[in-house]
Amino acid sequence: MMDYFAVEGGRPLEGRVFVHGAKNSALPLLAATLLADGESVLHNCPDLTDISAALGILSGLGCRVRREGATVMVDPTCRRGHTIPDELMGQMRASVLFLGSLLARDGEAVACWPGGCALGARPIDLHIRAFQALGAQVRSWNGRLSFYGPRLHGRRLALPIPSVGATENAMLAACGAQGITVIDNPAREPEIVDLQGFLRSMGAQVSGAGTGEITIQGGCRLHAGEYTVMADRIVAATYLCAVAAAGGEGSCWAQERTWVRCWQP
Repeated sequence: MMDYFAVEGGRPLEGRVFVHGAKNSALPLLAATLLADGESVLHNCPDLTDISAALGILSGLGCRVRREGATVMVDPTCRRGHTIPDELMGQMRASVLFLGSLLARDGEAVACWPGGCALGARPIDLHIRAFQALGAQVRSWNGRLSFYGPRLHGRRLALPIPSVGATENAMLAACGAQGITVIDNPAREPEIVDLQGFLRSMGAQVSGAGTGEITIQGGCRLHAGEYTVMADRIVAATYLCAVAAAGGEGSCWAQERTWVRCWQP
């Protein structure tokens, strides 16, 4: 098996390429489908290993999951239990996002520590502290985590660092808390804005994503939503950098519109 790429340069790159949905946006959106009553629909959902693992977690929880091309449908109506199987939880770090949704919907979540990150050890202490601040009790034993919070309550949360995952988990859990939750110093990435957009499509009252303060009115009954996952900005930038480096002209497009063009005479 080859462990390298051989690239022969010397000519400009030209063309127009489609940019698939952002994995880092689709994962929290898939976790958010657990909050709804009925079948939610996500368009432009990439067919990647982590996405398959996320769909496996949803199926393992009893959700009805279907994929038709780049569209994924998730119906959590018949879900059962609030425990994520170890073999699924250990496949990727983003599996931790399902804890916030389970805690919001069922008041309880159980799982082993998340795995699957090639970057090495990445603690989830900020996620745990956010759950505790909302009123959840946390227990850790033999490599497992248990969260219990049947009566979560909104409050003001100040993240010591703007963690993307902790911001997303706090937003998901806060949807199930009574009262208003305000997240200070949240992550401001576009994926956070995308999660807000999907939650709003489900009837959630969320505002401020992309700024230094996010507000969530919890306790709202959420319905199924339909949403298009944002295009992967890293993929788009990679294509455009290649065009800029090699010369030529190209454009990236997604969701039936051109994103940006790049050319070099």
